[in-house]
Amino acid sequence: MVVDTGILEGRTRFGSISGPARKLLAFSGPGYLVAVGYMDPGNWATDIAGGAGFGYTLLSVVLLSNLMAVLLQTLSARLGIAAGRDLAQACRERYSPPVVIGLWILCEVAICACDLAEIIGTAIALKLLFGLPMIFGICLTGLDTLVILLLPRHRYNWLEGFIVALLVIIAFCFALEVIWAKPIFADVLGGVLPRGRYVTDPAMLYAAIGIIGATVMPHNLYLHSSLVQLRPFARTAEGRREAARYATLDSSVALTFAMFINAAILIVAAATFHATGRPQVADIVSAQQLLGPVLGAPLAGVLFAVALLASGQNSTITGTMAGQIVMEGFLRIRLDPWLRRLLTRGLAIVPAALVSILCGDKGVSQLLVLSQVVLSLQLPFAVIPLIRFTSDRETMGTLANPRWLTLLACAIASIIVSLNATLLFDMIG
Repeated sequence: MVVDTGILEGRTRFGSISGPARKLLAFSGPGYLVAVGYMDPGNWATDIAGGAGFGYTLLSVVLLSNLMAVLLQTLSARLGIAAGRDLAQACRERYSPPVVIGLWILCEVAICACDLAEIIGTAIALKLLFGLPMIFGICLTGLDTLVILLLPRHRYNWLEGFIVALLVIIAFCFALEVIWAKPIFADVLGGVLPRGRYVTDPAMLYAAIGIIGATVMPHNLYLHSSLVQLRPFARTAEGRREAARYATLDSSVALTFAMFINAAILIVAAATFHATGRPQVADIVSAQQLLGPVLGAPLAGVLFAVALLASGQNSTITGTMAGQIVMEGFLRIRLDPWLRRLLTRGLAIVPAALVSILCGDKGVSQLLVLSQVVLSLQLPFAVIPLIRFTSDRETMGTLANPRWLTLLACAIASIIVSLNATLLFDMIG
């Protein structure tokens, strides 16, 4: 194993494991760490814009993107378990150096785009809760994750518990928001049905691709394929098959939880803003300021900001893990967590600060949505190699994808590539 980030160590031994419940407990964890990236501030921005602008229509995109995420994260976990290497290592072994460098650069761009969303989300939350100017909040985000990563090493239990606690806070806050919003159940069910308007309406297509990019994050595929290797399982054919089953269950449950959070954000935006004739509410700040007055619940805005702050902190921790795994896997370069965090955050703070100074809060909110579209554009460069490796029997052994799974994964990759191509064509036009 080349993955050794310090904070990832500490729960690789579970003693004598017996019984399905104990084994499931042993494998629980990677799915929730990955799911954190599926409910970050970027998701908030795209879900709010989609709900306010188009009502419940884009709920089907939230559902579709989550199903895509479950399948792709399952393939990622299977690669780590069967091949004993993460996606970045597999790329380094199979592709030529120029291709490896290109894939690494694209992945780093995706990580910086994701970190940009965490910076903006955290800065917005600090502004909403404490009145800090956006530029000050952006600068303060350079310190938040460093404080967590400088805790004593070998504290994986503490870190995992911290992340789960933040997830519970987010879920509690939005459960109350949905209750206060009082959405019409029939309209919510109608939004789950797919529409052909996604492709014909450029504005809706942009919002849909932003939701997909915010949900299916490319660096999460690298992260998951590494994290599952830290779980205890027998390195035999039967042991790997059993590990793959439990890893699939772990990630499916965690990502379903993330889907309900994202759906709740969109439902609240649709019921609060679109249904009351406020489709122009397309940013987090405006949404938070209007929630209390529109819903008649003054606490709604405060809970919204608290959940946003928890979301930003959660996502930035797992982004640091992914950055270390990607750099070590592609280039065999290993940095201390604080240095890797400083490098990524420094690259992301600069554009966020410049946009805040030059364009104000509105420009920052638009940059947040744009970062999620950038993530979607990077996604094929992680998905296509993942499908190729997991379909190769020489690499995967008995865990190689059956033909139906390969075809389904290829269909998902085709959808992502087609939507991205359509978006680029519209933007150029």
